[in-house]
Amino acid sequence: MRVLVTGGAGFIGSHLCERLLKERHMVDVIDDLSTGNIANIKNCMGNEKFNFYNDSVINEKMMYILIDKSDIIYHLAAAVGVQLIVEQPVRTIVTNIKGTEVVLETAKKFQKKVLIASTSEIYGKSESFPFKEDDDTVLGSTTYSRWSYACSKAIDEFLGLAYHRQFGLPVIIVRFFNTVGERQTGQYGMVIPRFVEAALNGEPLNIYGNGKQARCFANVLDIIDGMTSLVNDSASYGNVYNIGSTEEISIEDLAVKIKEMTGSSSEIKYIPYEVAYGQAFDDMNRRIPCLDRIEQQVGYKPKISLDETLKRIIDYFREGIIRK
Repeated sequence: MRVLVTGGAGFIGSHLCERLLKERHMVDVIDDLSTGNIANIKNCMGNEKFNFYNDSVINEKMMYILIDKSDIIYHLAAAVGVQLIVEQPVRTIVTNIKGTEVVLETAKKFQKKVLIASTSEIYGKSESFPFKEDDDTVLGSTTYSRWSYACSKAIDEFLGLAYHRQFGLPVIIVRFFNTVGERQTGQYGMVIPRFVEAALNGEPLNIYGNGKQARCFANVLDIIDGMTSLVNDSASYGNVYNIGSTEEISIEDLAVKIKEMTGSSSEIKYIPYEVAYGQAFDDMNRRIPCLDRIEQQVGYKPKISLDETLKRIIDYFREGIIRK
């Protein structure tokens, strides 16, 4: 098959491209490199089945050309990362909604399969744990710019489901919970690479808030297993799936674990949200997915533990330090 990956030079997208090439698919990537990095796909660039286009998904003419010749579209291109969302809310809203609109409208012309990457942020401040796909969303005030991301991805989901119902477009929506692994950057606020880099450099591990907030971190390779399985199952069209891990840890305990695993003497510091982000920040205490739907659909179960994932990430950053 010929597969189009939007945002394919990003963290998740680059790992997906490697998997698709390993399975001998033709892979086209479109990425404007605003948050992606060409270095992420260096292992793909020499493959004759791989093509990279440095352009935006908002470019309708380019998307027409690429989608016309594709069999499947993995739509991962988005403005992501808490830091970026807080600092550039307009970019977040326009990129996420307009980009998805272009992808869906063009895919409709050719009746191509589309997987849309959404987010656990959709659930907002809900306390109905674990989060199930049909649960209500509980978003904060519009005065907190962080909720612009959740709202923009909710619109993406509404659009995707509407195109499926109204036009019969084969659309799948996956809600990523915290996804981690090699090549992820802490530049936009991602907590694990931020902690690991700080620990290896002997710098403070800065915890935003009180550190009691808990998250479930899934290895990117497990996430890709789930995504590709869903795309290959026509019964998944028109549905929404959580995808992630149920192994929960507080941010405070995560910092302690990373300190121990790196042998670091770094101190752990607590930074108020207002100082970290330059404005008041609305956060949720827990974010844990119910994975029953995706398990029943395609047998998805995360295989890689948090400890193993952290070990791989630490080794990745250590190798980077050595190369420097």
